[in-house]
Amino acid sequence: MAITYQTEGVKMPTIKKRETTEWIKQVAASYGKRIGEIAYIFCSDEKILEVNQQYLQHDYYTDIITFDYCEGDRLAGDLFISLDTVKSNAEQFKTLYAEELNRTIIHGILHLCGINDKGPGEREIMEAEENKALALLKEEA
Repeated sequence: MAITYQTEGVKMPTIKKRETTEWIKQVAASYGKRIGEIAYIFCSDEKILEVNQQYLQHDYYTDIITFDYCEGDRLAGDLFISLDTVKSNAEQFKTLYAEELNRTIIHGILHLCGINDKGPGEREIMEAEENKALALLKEEA
């Protein structure tokens, strides 16, 4: 079981893969989950739009698309992250690019853990869980 980091048409972002993987495992464990096969695919806005149109019939850009292949308490999925949108979100929210990237990375894991962000009040719950996860990462640093 593993977490992999891949790119499609973009340069690999500067992330500490070992620390990031341990952090993701820690967050998953806090929800009683364990890591199965998780693939992060870092890509461009063009690629994420293509994935959104092809698989979800959505015609818009987004920072992350999470394909959920979880079974029981084992998390598995493909997580496409648009580095273009992460960069523009960091500028829009006046946060560091690295922090926005980590927020997006863990956002996908939280989805796999069962946290949603589309319904009433769910976005606030997701944001609180992201902040809790990001605090864990800061403790490790």
